[in-house]
Amino acid sequence: MLARLTDAEVPESRQSPSDRLSLWLGWTDAIALSTALSRAPASAPAGARPDEGAGAQESARVRASLEQAIAGPKPTVANRQRGDLRAPPQDKRKAAEYAEYATYRQRYVSLQQTMEMSIGTLRIRLRAMLAATTPEMTQLAVLDAVMEQGLSARERSLLAGVPKLLEGHFTRLREAEQAALTASADGDAAERPLPVAPGTWLEVFRKDMQTVLHAELDIRFQPIEGLLAALRDC
Repeated sequence: MLARLTDAEVPESRQSPSDRLSLWLGWTDAIALSTALSRAPASAPAGARPDEGAGAQESARVRASLEQAIAGPKPTVANRQRGDLRAPPQDKRKAAEYAEYATYRQRYVSLQQTMEMSIGTLRIRLRAMLAATTPEMTQLAVLDAVMEQGLSARERSLLAGVPKLLEGHFTRLREAEQAALTASADGDAAERPLPVAPGTWLEVFRKDMQTVLHAELDIRFQPIEGLLAALRDC
Protein backbone atom coordinates (compact mmCIF):
# COMPACT_ATOMS: atom_id res chain seq x y z
CA MET A 1 0.00 0.00 0.00
CA LEU A 2 2.77 2.43 0.88
CA ALA A 3 4.59 1.56 -2.32
CA ARG A 4 1.47 2.43 -4.31
CA LEU A 5 0.92 5.74 -2.53
CA THR A 6 4.55 6.81 -2.70
CA ASP A 7 5.55 5.31 -6.07
CA ALA A 8 8.49 3.73 -4.28
CA GLU A 9 10.40 0.81 -5.73
CA VAL A 10 10.36 -1.95 -3.11
CA PRO A 11 12.37 -4.97 -4.29
CA GLU A 12 11.53 -8.31 -2.76
CA SER A 13 14.07 -9.37 -0.18
CA ARG A 14 16.27 -12.34 -1.04
CA GLN A 15 16.55 -13.30 2.62
CA SER A 16 14.24 -15.82 4.21
CA PRO A 17 11.82 -14.51 6.87
CA SER A 18 13.81 -16.21 9.61
CA ASP A 19 17.05 -14.59 8.43
CA ARG A 20 15.43 -11.17 8.31
CA LEU A 21 13.87 -11.67 11.73
CA SER A 22 17.22 -12.63 13.23
CA LEU A 23 18.55 -9.18 12.32
CA TRP A 24 15.95 -7.64 14.62
CA LEU A 25 17.15 -9.57 17.68
CA GLY A 26 20.22 -8.70 19.71
CA TRP A 27 22.30 -11.21 21.64
CA THR A 28 20.42 -10.53 24.86
CA ASP A 29 17.14 -11.19 23.04
CA ALA A 30 18.57 -14.44 21.70
CA ILE A 31 19.47 -15.59 25.21
CA ALA A 32 16.01 -14.75 26.54
CA LEU A 33 14.39 -16.51 23.60
CA SER A 34 16.54 -19.62 24.07
CA THR A 35 15.69 -19.70 27.77
CA ALA A 36 11.97 -19.43 27.10
CA LEU A 37 12.12 -22.26 24.57
CA SER A 38 14.27 -24.63 26.62
CA ARG A 39 12.91 -24.14 30.13
CA ALA A 40 10.42 -26.74 31.29
CA PRO A 41 6.88 -25.32 31.44
CA ALA A 42 5.86 -24.22 34.91
CA SER A 43 2.71 -25.56 36.46
CA ALA A 44 -0.28 -23.36 35.83
CA PRO A 45 -1.72 -21.82 38.99
CA ALA A 46 -4.76 -23.53 40.40
CA GLY A 47 -8.09 -21.84 39.93
CA ALA A 48 -10.88 -21.37 37.48
CA ARG A 49 -9.99 -21.48 33.83
CA PRO A 50 -10.22 -18.09 32.12
CA ASP A 51 -13.18 -17.38 29.88
CA GLU A 52 -11.89 -17.26 26.30
CA GLY A 53 -15.04 -15.41 25.33
CA ALA A 54 -14.11 -12.60 27.72
CA GLY A 55 -10.75 -12.24 25.99
CA ALA A 56 -12.41 -12.11 22.59
CA GLN A 57 -14.92 -9.52 23.78
CA GLU A 58 -12.21 -7.33 25.29
CA SER A 59 -10.18 -7.58 22.09
CA ALA A 60 -13.19 -6.63 19.99
CA ARG A 61 -13.87 -3.66 22.28
CA VAL A 62 -10.29 -2.40 22.02
CA ARG A 63 -10.26 -2.81 18.25
CA ALA A 64 -13.59 -1.03 17.83
CA SER A 65 -12.32 1.84 19.98
CA LEU A 66 -9.18 2.18 17.87
CA GLU A 67 -11.13 2.03 14.62
CA GLN A 68 -13.39 4.79 15.92
CA ALA A 69 -10.33 6.87 16.82
CA ILE A 70 -9.00 6.44 13.28
CA ALA A 71 -12.32 7.53 11.82
CA GLY A 72 -12.14 10.66 13.97
CA PRO A 73 -14.78 12.58 15.89
CA LYS A 74 -18.13 13.46 14.43
CA PRO A 75 -18.08 16.80 12.61
CA THR A 76 -18.87 19.87 14.68
CA VAL A 77 -18.77 23.59 14.04
CA ALA A 78 -15.39 23.76 15.79
CA ASN A 79 -14.02 20.93 13.64
CA ARG A 80 -15.16 22.67 10.51
CA GLN A 81 -13.42 25.85 11.52
CA ARG A 82 -10.22 23.83 11.91
CA GLY A 83 -10.59 22.40 8.42
CA ASP A 84 -12.44 19.13 9.05
CA LEU A 85 -12.91 17.47 5.68
CA ARG A 86 -16.50 16.53 6.43
CA ALA A 87 -17.43 20.20 6.40
CA PRO A 88 -19.91 21.46 3.78
CA PRO A 89 -18.57 21.51 0.17
CA GLN A 90 -18.23 25.29 0.14
CA ASP A 91 -15.80 25.06 3.07
CA LYS A 92 -13.62 22.28 1.66
CA ARG A 93 -11.73 24.49 -0.77
CA LYS A 94 -10.82 26.93 1.97
CA ALA A 95 -9.75 24.07 4.26
CA ALA A 96 -7.53 22.64 1.51
CA GLU A 97 -5.91 26.01 0.84
CA TYR A 98 -4.76 26.34 4.46
CA ALA A 99 -4.01 22.69 5.13
CA GLU A 100 -0.59 21.93 6.59
CA TYR A 101 0.88 18.46 6.78
CA ALA A 102 2.15 19.05 10.32
CA THR A 103 -1.44 18.72 11.55
CA TYR A 104 -1.83 15.31 9.90
CA ARG A 105 1.60 14.13 11.04
CA GLN A 106 0.69 14.97 14.62
CA ARG A 107 -2.60 13.11 14.31
CA TYR A 108 -0.93 10.04 12.80
CA VAL A 109 1.74 9.90 15.50
CA SER A 110 -0.90 10.37 18.21
CA LEU A 111 -2.93 7.47 16.81
CA GLN A 112 0.19 5.30 16.65
CA GLN A 113 0.82 5.98 20.33
CA THR A 114 -2.79 5.19 21.18
CA MET A 115 -2.62 1.89 19.28
CA GLU A 116 0.66 0.91 20.93
CA MET A 117 -0.61 1.61 24.46
CA SER A 118 -4.05 0.02 24.03
CA ILE A 119 -2.81 -3.09 22.25
CA GLY A 120 0.14 -3.48 24.62
CA THR A 121 -2.16 -3.47 27.66
CA LEU A 122 -4.54 -5.92 25.97
CA ARG A 123 -1.65 -8.21 25.08
CA ILE A 124 -0.51 -8.37 28.71
CA ARG A 125 -4.03 -9.27 29.86
CA LEU A 126 -4.37 -12.03 27.26
CA ARG A 127 -1.00 -13.49 28.26
CA ALA A 128 -2.15 -13.60 31.87
CA MET A 129 -5.30 -15.45 30.81
CA LEU A 130 -3.22 -17.88 28.74
CA ALA A 131 -0.76 -18.52 31.57
CA ALA A 132 -3.66 -19.56 33.83
CA THR A 133 -4.53 -22.55 31.65
CA THR A 134 -1.83 -25.21 31.11
CA PRO A 135 1.96 -25.37 31.57
CA GLU A 136 2.42 -25.42 27.81
CA MET A 137 0.31 -22.30 27.37
CA THR A 138 2.24 -20.67 30.23
CA GLN A 139 5.40 -21.26 28.22
CA LEU A 140 3.73 -19.78 25.15
CA ALA A 141 2.79 -16.67 27.13
CA VAL A 142 6.41 -16.29 28.28
CA LEU A 143 7.58 -16.71 24.70
CA ASP A 144 5.19 -14.02 23.51
CA ALA A 145 6.50 -11.62 26.17
CA VAL A 146 10.09 -12.27 25.07
CA MET A 147 9.20 -11.70 21.42
CA GLU A 148 7.39 -8.47 22.24
CA GLN A 149 10.36 -7.16 24.17
CA GLY A 150 12.81 -8.14 21.44
CA LEU A 151 10.86 -6.88 18.42
CA SER A 152 8.94 -3.85 19.71
CA ALA A 153 11.79 -1.35 19.37
CA ARG A 154 12.47 -2.29 15.75
CA GLU A 155 8.77 -2.32 14.93
CA ARG A 156 8.32 1.11 16.51
CA SER A 157 11.26 2.48 14.52
CA LEU A 158 9.94 1.20 11.20
CA LEU A 159 6.36 2.35 11.74
CA ALA A 160 7.63 5.78 12.81
CA GLY A 161 8.73 6.28 9.20
CA VAL A 162 5.20 6.00 7.81
CA PRO A 163 4.20 9.65 8.48
CA LYS A 164 7.24 10.83 6.50
CA LEU A 165 6.22 8.67 3.55
CA LEU A 166 2.69 10.07 3.67
CA GLU A 167 4.03 13.63 3.59
CA GLY A 168 5.23 13.04 0.03
CA HIS A 169 1.79 11.74 -0.92
CA PHE A 170 0.20 14.84 0.64
CA THR A 171 2.43 17.14 -1.41
CA ARG A 172 1.93 15.28 -4.70
CA LEU A 173 -1.86 15.30 -4.41
CA ARG A 174 -1.89 19.03 -3.69
CA GLU A 175 0.46 19.82 -6.58
CA ALA A 176 -1.43 17.56 -9.01
CA GLU A 177 -4.73 19.29 -8.29
CA GLN A 178 -3.17 22.73 -8.58
CA ALA A 179 -1.62 21.80 -11.92
CA ALA A 180 -4.97 20.50 -13.20
CA LEU A 181 -6.80 23.65 -12.11
CA THR A 182 -4.12 25.90 -13.61
CA ALA A 183 -4.27 24.05 -16.93
CA SER A 184 -8.04 24.41 -16.96
CA ALA A 185 -7.80 28.14 -16.21
CA ASP A 186 -5.34 28.60 -19.08
CA GLY A 187 -7.88 27.08 -21.48
CA ASP A 188 -11.40 28.12 -22.28
CA ALA A 189 -12.94 27.76 -18.82
CA ALA A 190 -16.31 28.99 -20.05
CA GLU A 191 -16.77 25.91 -22.23
CA ARG A 192 -15.04 23.27 -20.13
CA PRO A 193 -15.93 22.28 -16.56
CA LEU A 194 -13.23 22.15 -13.94
CA PRO A 195 -11.38 18.78 -14.04
CA VAL A 196 -11.78 18.37 -10.28
CA ALA A 197 -13.63 20.15 -7.52
CA PRO A 198 -11.18 22.47 -5.75
CA GLY A 199 -10.11 20.97 -2.44
CA THR A 200 -10.81 17.37 -3.46
CA TRP A 201 -7.15 16.41 -3.04
CA LEU A 202 -7.30 16.86 0.74
CA GLU A 203 -10.31 14.57 1.07
CA VAL A 204 -8.48 11.95 -1.02
CA PHE A 205 -5.42 12.23 1.22
CA ARG A 206 -7.48 11.93 4.38
CA LYS A 207 -9.10 8.73 3.15
CA ASP A 208 -5.72 7.32 2.09
CA MET A 209 -4.26 8.11 5.50
CA GLN A 210 -7.14 6.33 7.20
CA THR A 211 -6.60 3.30 4.96
CA VAL A 212 -2.93 3.17 5.95
CA LEU A 213 -3.85 3.51 9.62
CA HIS A 214 -6.28 0.59 9.33
CA ALA A 215 -3.53 -1.48 7.69
CA GLU A 216 -1.17 -0.60 10.53
CA LEU A 217 -3.85 -1.59 13.02
CA ASP A 218 -4.09 -4.98 11.29
CA ILE A 219 -0.33 -5.46 11.65
CA ARG A 220 -0.27 -4.43 15.29
CA PHE A 221 -3.20 -6.73 16.07
CA GLN A 222 -1.55 -9.90 14.71
CA PRO A 223 -0.08 -10.94 18.09
CA ILE A 224 -3.51 -10.43 19.65
CA GLU A 225 -5.06 -12.74 17.07
CA GLY A 226 -2.40 -15.31 17.87
CA LEU A 227 -3.09 -15.19 21.60
CA LEU A 228 -6.83 -15.47 21.01
CA ALA A 229 -6.26 -18.50 18.80
CA ALA A 230 -4.19 -20.10 21.57
CA LEU A 231 -6.95 -19.42 24.10
CA ARG A 232 -9.49 -21.06 21.81
CA ASP A 233 -7.30 -24.17 21.63
CA CYS A 234 -6.93 -24.53 25.40
